[in-house]
Amino acid sequence: MGFTDFFSDVISSFSLPEAQAEAPPADTVQETPQAEDPKAEHAESVEAEEEAPAEEAEEEEAEEEEEEEEEEEEEEEPEDIKPQLEEECANSAHCAPAKHHYDECVERVTQQQEDEDYKGPKEDCVEEFFHLAHCATQCAAPKLWRTLK
Repeated sequence: MGFTDFFSDVISSFSLPEAQAEAPPADTVQETPQAEDPKAEHAESVEAEEEAPAEEAEEEEAEEEEEEEEEEEEEEEPEDIKPQLEEECANSAHCAPAKHHYDECVERVTQQQEDEDYKGPKEDCVEEFFHLAHCATQCAAPKLWRTLK
């Protein structure tokens, strides 16, 4: 932090606070007038009841249309076989050395996390994971291209 940054921070701390976009609304007291005519109240409630079923019917129609669109989208989308192929390759003999190194690393890191007295360097298995992922991808690519052709 530079010398000028320090002074700009000090000056900004003495300025007025900024107005927030989500300021709480001012407390306003609204008085609801009492309806003097009970017939007018009944007419209003009947009108509201008539509008409610119409609104519900429109909402139900909109929901049905959305469900139909979702079903159509689901039908059009084919299943992605790439993750399955990569998993098979990761567990195959082709990627066994990378998988073995990754599993050993995971075991070491798990033991380090469980041991509260561990003073050594913190280790992660990112490099081993990427080696395994690369091997699985390289193994799965020809199989994937064969199925796509």
